[in-house]
Amino acid sequence: MSESLRNDGRIWVPKKKEDVEAIRAGKKKGSDIPEEDRDYYLERRYPAFGNLVPRDVASRASKERCDAGYGVNKTGEAVYLDFASNMKYKYGKQVATLKGIANPTEAQLTEFGKEVVKEKYGNLFDMYKQITGEDPYEIPMMIYPAVHYTMGGLWVDYNLMTNIEGLYALGEANFSDHGANRLGASALMQGLADGYFVIPYTIGAYLSKEIGTKAIPTDKEEFAKTEQEVQDRINKFFAIKGTKSVDYFHKRLGKIMWEKCGMARSKEGLEWAISEIQKIREEFWKDVRVPGEANELNTELEKANRVADFIELGELMCKDALDRNESCGGHFREEFQTEEGEALRDDENYKYVAAWEMKEVGNWELHKEDLIYENIKIAQRSYK
Repeated sequence: MSESLRNDGRIWVPKKKEDVEAIRAGKKKGSDIPEEDRDYYLERRYPAFGNLVPRDVASRASKERCDAGYGVNKTGEAVYLDFASNMKYKYGKQVATLKGIANPTEAQLTEFGKEVVKEKYGNLFDMYKQITGEDPYEIPMMIYPAVHYTMGGLWVDYNLMTNIEGLYALGEANFSDHGANRLGASALMQGLADGYFVIPYTIGAYLSKEIGTKAIPTDKEEFAKTEQEVQDRINKFFAIKGTKSVDYFHKRLGKIMWEKCGMARSKEGLEWAISEIQKIREEFWKDVRVPGEANELNTELEKANRVADFIELGELMCKDALDRNESCGGHFREEFQTEEGEALRDDENYKYVAAWEMKEVGNWELHKEDLIYENIKIAQRSYK
């Protein structure tokens, strides 16, 4: 879902539970709900910014409304994104003014505005109609927040080199510029900055020392050890011959991460999630089934390796979220919020980057890198 698309509409749910039930049962549509019975909750909660609040704020508010029982689709996991008002009174009036029409009719305003919206978002509206069978020009869209980016990344120094000499990580793969707020525009900016303005001037310093280095032989102990570890892991996958597919474990893990380590976290939920992920890991290595052969192009084998890594990463993300007793950026702990329901930071104790070093399965060591701000003043944000 385009952020500009969300910002250009109005998000709401019905105020009355009976209207919600009628919509879920197919007896009513969003367009049937009168204006006075609609809860434009972003505009209500954040009057200064309304629907223009950041993605994490809007997403949490939408999930809160759905969790409270006001979700408008059959699963209860959707809110309305409505373009009727802006289409008519924003874009429609603009076009009418340009055309010199002083007193346009409601029908004219709708027609004029529809053409503007079609030019800006026509492809997205068409895709929505093909998927849902409903015309978003006539009936409010149904949307729900989804996972966007995994925030954070590999540790790198100022030259973008990881802790493995010669291995560089650029853009979203590293933790540096936007580790705590990895959204579309900032992630794009970091990719461009790293690729255009950093790595061309830093990797040369490393490569200049390697000009005289000859081809590195692969018969060294380190190569043999790593190759054997990979082969042992592959052999283990095919030796298990379990009853559950890789997707089965992937979906279970994803549901836990979404519900307990997603837009909002809590101590109780994170502790439960860690316990459940440990159970998934144990079951995964006992009952996963990888079809096919090892010595062929095997996407299920690739997926099994990925999910094995996801299980470790998922547990670490929960551990990190549990360790950080504050709310900041994309990390929102329910126990640490203001009376207005906004993120409550603790810069005195948590103004650092958490770099976790894996010692063994399930065991990590925390390394703290202080965040030092010389040119800006950090402050509690508010969108009231």
